[in-house]
Amino acid sequence: MSGLSAAKETGERKWIYPLIRKGLYYKWRSAISYVYLIFFFSGPFIRVGGQPLLLLNFMERHFVILGQVFWPQDIFLFMLASLVFLVCVVLFTIAFGRIFCGWICPQTVFMEMVFRKIEEWIEGDANKRKKLDAGPRTNAWIAKKTAKHLVFIGVSFLISNTFLAYLIGSEDLLKIIREPVGQHWIGLASIWVFTFIFYLVYSQVREIVCTVICPYGRLQSVLFDEYTLVVAYNDVRGEPRGKLQKNADPFALKGDCVDCGLCVSVCPTGIDIRKGTQVECVNCTACIDVCDEVMDKINRPKSLIGFYSENMIRVKEKPSFTLRMKGYAAVITVMLGVLCYFIFTRSDMDMTVMRGAGSLYQEQPGGYISNIYNAEIINKTNEDRKITIRSDNSAIRIKYIQAPGPVAKGGMVKTMFFIEIPATELHAAKTDINLQLFTGKQLKQTISTTFVGPVND
Repeated sequence: MSGLSAAKETGERKWIYPLIRKGLYYKWRSAISYVYLIFFFSGPFIRVGGQPLLLLNFMERHFVILGQVFWPQDIFLFMLASLVFLVCVVLFTIAFGRIFCGWICPQTVFMEMVFRKIEEWIEGDANKRKKLDAGPRTNAWIAKKTAKHLVFIGVSFLISNTFLAYLIGSEDLLKIIREPVGQHWIGLASIWVFTFIFYLVYSQVREIVCTVICPYGRLQSVLFDEYTLVVAYNDVRGEPRGKLQKNADPFALKGDCVDCGLCVSVCPTGIDIRKGTQVECVNCTACIDVCDEVMDKINRPKSLIGFYSENMIRVKEKPSFTLRMKGYAAVITVMLGVLCYFIFTRSDMDMTVMRGAGSLYQEQPGGYISNIYNAEIINKTNEDRKITIRSDNSAIRIKYIQAPGPVAKGGMVKTMFFIEIPATELHAAKTDINLQLFTGKQLKQTISTTFVGPVND
């Protein structure tokens, strides 16, 4: 049953005190985490072409990704991007298991590389923390717990502010900070709500997010196959395990595993990797680092625990890029190509023109024939725009019934107008004409539509 690693036989929660061992993989994870944290905290303040690097303002339906502004009218791009993301998740899970969870997931990065280090700095290593929690409530206990939770709240407050900046923008966040509380009490309340949530997650919930709450852990179990690379124990080499005796020849052991239990002690979710692949394993590689350390000490080859597929352990097969992986990779490549095409070819202004339904042409003074049209103009930029509609034929006149006026950022306007064409220019019942959308002197879009008129011989 999932989640038993964090529960006692009585059903009560078993608090986990993972040891920290700074091996090769831990150093790589730390480096990636530092880059991640720098990017996370600086992201809302970085500008690309005058726009935020990332903004997900769901309240105002305003989104910016890598400086590109998106509005609800671009919903199909979000749908396509979501499909690409899901296929990528499936491919990487099939190929590398739950590696995202242990190396990139925000929950793991903040828990293991921020809050766990703060905890160790204030309360000591795992053994000291366990002894502290089990001991009497002395003045030292109160001082350490108070200091730890105050720092936790402070860090959670910082994360909350940054998280909110991704939702409302850094400018609005700075207004909340600088201006009187009464003007931004909703924003301030949001900051403290997020602060409480982050504090609760990292001080109390912790690994339960990974072992019980997160649906990705359940998803991975149906995506693994015998070719999937995961953190695994090589039981063929390690079993039968046995304690290392003093003055005994380590080479006399039948298996390389000396049953030290350190792989369990360092696991942030409290599992025993030697029991096989488990849903709770987040592929954090802590067990690899500590096992390699033990193997060094007893002069045995490293990687008793390592990245293995089932076939690598059972039949000593080398890692391979399977047909299923190739299929997913091909699908991702095609979908990414389509997504990039739509993103880089989309116009920042969009106009739709329709001739008045059921309307006939009208004869106007001066030998002109007119049709009535409706147009809808969408502004996808982050600036208000003044627009005009023209024809590429100087003989064609446009007379507004309802002028469009300025279009607000991310907004839409509707307009109604007559198009008048000299009768001498019409040689068929239907004539194709081009309408051009301008902002200032810049041509943004050209739309073709049909003009209905009399047939002139």
